[in-house]
Amino acid sequence: MSRLETWAIAALVGALVALVLARWARAWTGSRRAVRRARRAIAGEDAAARLLRRAGYDVVARQATTRWYPRVDGEPHETEVRADFLVEARGELLVAEVKTGEDAPSLGNAATRRQLLEYLVAFEADGVLLVCPERGAIHRVEFPS
Repeated sequence: MSRLETWAIAALVGALVALVLARWARAWTGSRRAVRRARRAIAGEDAAARLLRRAGYDVVARQATTRWYPRVDGEPHETEVRADFLVEARGELLVAEVKTGEDAPSLGNAATRRQLLEYLVAFEADGVLLVCPERGAIHRVEFPS
C-alpha cells in the first residue's frame, strides 16, 4: 500500500470518528436540555398544584387522560388527550393546564390556545384554566361561540 493510500484511509477513518463523536455530542447536549425542561415542568406542576389548592380548587386528577374520537370524513379516530390537572370548584369540573416560561402562558401563543380549546372539548369540561406558577397566576379562559 502506498503512502498516499495509507494517508487516505487514515483521513477517512478520522472523518468517520469525528462524525460519530459529533452525533454523540449533539445527542448528549439535547438530552441535557430535555432533562432540564422535564425538571422545570415537574417543579412547575408541583407549584401549580399548591397554587390551585390555595385558590380553593380541589385537585381531582393529575396527568388526567381521556379518550376522544374526532371524526375525519365521518370515521372516528381514537385519540388520547392528557391534561395536567382536572380540578373542581363550586360544582364545576375544570381542566387546568400548567405553562412555564416566557411565551407559553399566554393566549398569544397559538399552541397554548389550541391546547386549551382541545381540552375543553375532549374532557367535556365546564371550563379551562391556564396556570402560570412562576407568576402565581390562574386564568380562566373562555372561548365564546
